[in-house]
Amino acid sequence: QVHLVESGGGLVQAGGSLRLSCAASGGTFSNLAMGWFRQAPGKEREFVAAITRSLSITTYTDSVKGRFTISRDYAANTLYLQMNSLKPEDTAVYYCAAKMSSWIRPGDTSIDAWGQGTQVTVSS
Repeated sequence: QVHLVESGGGLVQAGGSLRLSCAASGGTFSNLAMGWFRQAPGKEREFVAAITRSLSITTYTDSVKGRFTISRDYAANTLYLQMNSLKPEDTAVYYCAAKMSSWIRPGDTSIDAWGQGTQVTVSS
C-alpha cells in the first residue's frame, strides 16, 4: 500500500510563499500520477494541481495558475507544491494524492491514496 506524508504547511501573510512536500513510500513512485487537492471549511475538496507519471505534464486549476508550481523528484520519492503570492482564499487543508494511472484529471474522484493533509493559513 502506498503511504503519503505531507509537510510544509503553516501560517503566512498574504503575498508570502510556502513549499509543500509529499513523501511517498510503500510503492513504486514512478508508477503513480500525483496531485494536490485542498479543502476549505464548508466547501468540497477541490483539485489544485497534478503531474503525470511520465513526461512531467502539469495541470492547474485556474485560480492558482501563475502562482503555484507542482513538481516531483523521482530519486527522493517526493512531490512538491511551490506556492507563491498566496491569498487568503488559498487557506485550506492541502492533501497529496496518488493514482495508479498516467494522470489525475481535475475533479477526479478515483484516487488510490491520500495523505493526511497539511494546514495552510493565509492571513490578510
